[in-house]
Amino acid sequence: MGDAAMAVPVLRTLLQTYPDIKLTVITKPFFVTLFNELPRTACIAADVYGEHKNFGLITLAKQAKKQGIDAVADLHNVLRSKIIGCYLSLSGIKTKKVDKGRDEKKQLVQANGKNINQLKTTHQRYADVFAKLGLPIDLTNHTYPERKKLTPALHDIIGQHSKKLIGIAPFAAHKGKVYPLPFMKEVISQLDETGNYKIFLFGGGAKEKKTLEDIAAPYESATSMVGKLSFEEELTLISNLDVMLSMDSGNGHLAAMYNVKVITLWGVTHPYAGFVPFNQPNAHQLIANRDKYPLIPTSVYGNKYPEEYENCMESIPAEVVVEKILEVI
Repeated sequence: MGDAAMAVPVLRTLLQTYPDIKLTVITKPFFVTLFNELPRTACIAADVYGEHKNFGLITLAKQAKKQGIDAVADLHNVLRSKIIGCYLSLSGIKTKKVDKGRDEKKQLVQANGKNINQLKTTHQRYADVFAKLGLPIDLTNHTYPERKKLTPALHDIIGQHSKKLIGIAPFAAHKGKVYPLPFMKEVISQLDETGNYKIFLFGGGAKEKKTLEDIAAPYESATSMVGKLSFEEELTLISNLDVMLSMDSGNGHLAAMYNVKVITLWGVTHPYAGFVPFNQPNAHQLIANRDKYPLIPTSVYGNKYPEEYENCMESIPAEVVVEKILEVI
């Protein structure tokens, strides 16, 4: 989901730069909602575990071809997208794919934390694909959409007040990227004590639903949103937040799509790998203590780290997180 969300501001800039262009986005069914609000954009839902599995990818490519496409920008560069791109290329359609910088990222994590440097952002890597197709774009010219209009149901959830709205997404795919829950509870507790904020907790799945409901229960200002909204409604709520506190994961990228300020907590991964949410400053990146954990980043995606690094995010005090939220908000 993070990869798809990071593509949105890039495509938005492309459409703003070239008003005669039309886009056809091939993406998983759940992600179609991310692209629906883009003008002059159609979506093809890729059922890669059903209709479009294996040789069904050719069917998917044929569907795209019927749209009258003139070029293919492969922003994923994995086996499935390569098959689709190859088929369309053999049909005479110009095809370019993203350079994910795999070698550079490998060197970053193998540097053992020494002399590490900022790599190209994923957003710029996406933009580079369009430059290869003769459609250069300048991401600094990006214009955000207006905040999405709240539905009556969301008005009921938020309530009538002048409090700032804080989103918190405490989970990630790998433990090395997850802020310890006792620390997160302390963050919520300190924010709740002020009485100045409404806090919405985001996650997914039965296990996360139970966990977030338990976390929110003691606090008047906190509400778990898991299972309460459609994905479209969740995006609407996110677009109206004043700040999002996220791990190195998808929710931060969703918020950044709407010009919401995003504070990201980094564990065994690092902003230098290029996955900072769109247009968010370095000051919003809170990183585990690299004096105590000098090998960071130990992996690009957070799935590989020495055993003693498992709890590296404990080196980011809850007080520091709260101070940053108050500063940003």
